[in-house]
Amino acid sequence: MLIAPHRFSFQATCVMALFVLIMSGCAPDSYQRRADVIKTHVEDFYGHLKANRVGAAVHENEQIEVMADQMAETARKRGQVQGTTQVEREFALMKTARETAAQNWIALGQYFAIKEQPERARASYQRVIDTYTDSAERAYREQAVRALKDLEIVSGPAPGLTP
Repeated sequence: MLIAPHRFSFQATCVMALFVLIMSGCAPDSYQRRADVIKTHVEDFYGHLKANRVGAAVHENEQIEVMADQMAETARKRGQVQGTTQVEREFALMKTARETAAQNWIALGQYFAIKEQPERARASYQRVIDTYTDSAERAYREQAVRALKDLEIVSGPAPGLTP
């Protein structure tokens, strides 16, 4: 699944719109602040890709994953102490952060495919398959598997695989 570079900004816009929809009017300031931080990481991720600063883009996406892990831990702790509504909000933000990070890894794979760097594209898609193993993240794994197959059409099979 190869996507033209201008699609990166469309995907970023969609992710930001999702954050606004989820967080608008229903979250306390701390949730909105964290949603804003994630939004900033997403914007920076796509900005770095557009400027061909792959290492910086990877760093931004890793920061989103770290935030998701922290939110998961907070949700576990609050689940024992606080009411359901706060835990649900924490969980929703954590889920959004994980989904965003998975989408970003797929976008990075697309970036590498466009730049004719198939091995790096494969690694990015494989990262999604290996990392996002929750049943709710199945769609991202399936998208990465399809992208790997599409990459074979464009660049041939991965080294070591027989056609």
